[in-house]
Amino acid sequence: MLLLYNLGLRVYYLLILLFSSFNKKAGLWIKGRQHITYIHFEQSIWFHFASLGEFEQGRPVLEKFRSLYPQSKIVITFFSPSGYEIRKSTPLADAVYYLPLDTAQNAQDFIKAINPKLAIFTKYEYWYHYFNELNTRGVPLYIISGIFRPNQVFFKWYGGLHRKILGFVRYFFVQDEQSIQLLASINITNATVSGDTRFDRVWANAQEAKQLPVISEFKNNQKLFIAGSTWPADEQLVATLVTQYPDWKFIFAPHEISVEKINKLISFLPQNSVTRYSQLQSQTSNLKSQILIIDNIGMLSSLYQYGDIAFIGGGFGAGIHNTLEAAAFGLPVIFGPNYAKFKEAKDLIELGAGFSIADDRELKRTVVALIEDDAYCSAVSKKSKGYVEEHVGATAVIMGHVRQAVSL
Repeated sequence: MLLLYNLGLRVYYLLILLFSSFNKKAGLWIKGRQHITYIHFEQSIWFHFASLGEFEQGRPVLEKFRSLYPQSKIVITFFSPSGYEIRKSTPLADAVYYLPLDTAQNAQDFIKAINPKLAIFTKYEYWYHYFNELNTRGVPLYIISGIFRPNQVFFKWYGGLHRKILGFVRYFFVQDEQSIQLLASINITNATVSGDTRFDRVWANAQEAKQLPVISEFKNNQKLFIAGSTWPADEQLVATLVTQYPDWKFIFAPHEISVEKINKLISFLPQNSVTRYSQLQSQTSNLKSQILIIDNIGMLSSLYQYGDIAFIGGGFGAGIHNTLEAAAFGLPVIFGPNYAKFKEAKDLIELGAGFSIADDRELKRTVVALIEDDAYCSAVSKKSKGYVEEHVGATAVIMGHVRQAVSL
């Protein structure tokens, strides 16, 4: 099985290399892993994140380590360009790298260079050679905000190698009881339900949200519908609401902000009512437009404080993006049908604070109910915010355990 694992990784690398000549993300993935010179540390704390979403998810624990152990060196690795390219200069780390491909030699070289005292991986990404090397060196490895599902390879008859990978983990901090039961079914009991650190992150953000005067001026005391992290399939649906509700303002914050993607979004919208955020510095009169397109990265988590209803993108593709950022501000959240992998989305639906829609008819029915019944919308808002507040605390659980187990 290990032979197949190693072969699979090399095939994956070759495919990325093939795409790198014409795909920007693939190009960054390859280039970022070439000619790296590692800073050698006498000791460090290693955080790994698959992408930007996992960075934000694990950030409360990262920030806590930085504040409690300011003299410790912190190393961050990312698998994806969407994390590395945006957070490569974060002051929370002493060094930030792309994670080299998971080979035995790469794992030995990298871990020898950074010399971690402990390693923390957020949610997922289970790499055999890195985990094995940490285990061989006696370095404790923690998984935080982990979540497991029955269809994962760990729980299949052919998942022996992947179960071995889990055996290298010192302790699992998982999101739910189902994950505990699934791990126990393969004789892994070094786990506890800590909850999801994203709740800590989004709640802290909501309490100390960055003020955006331009957005307040754009809203102009009107109702505001925010479509966040959207893809074209999402945008086509939300666009149908614009003319139906001329007294509402709309903000689109697309997941991808290339010129091509922004132009495609604009093609779905009434042409005389759209302003791009980048235009506002020179054309403040455009604040009177009904629609504002956010053509930068990093504003969305603060934008939600001005919203009244949120649509979260991704639900017509691989899966929805972060619903909790909007819920923390008390917004009803609407999203597409692909949410099965997201516990918080299922929880919000069960509470009546989240709504999954499959087409424009269901979207309009949901929006009509929220817009035309203020009492109902207010009740939904209260449930949404309350759900986030009730689930804060995972960081404290994790830090309490790790500080007892590891002397820094």
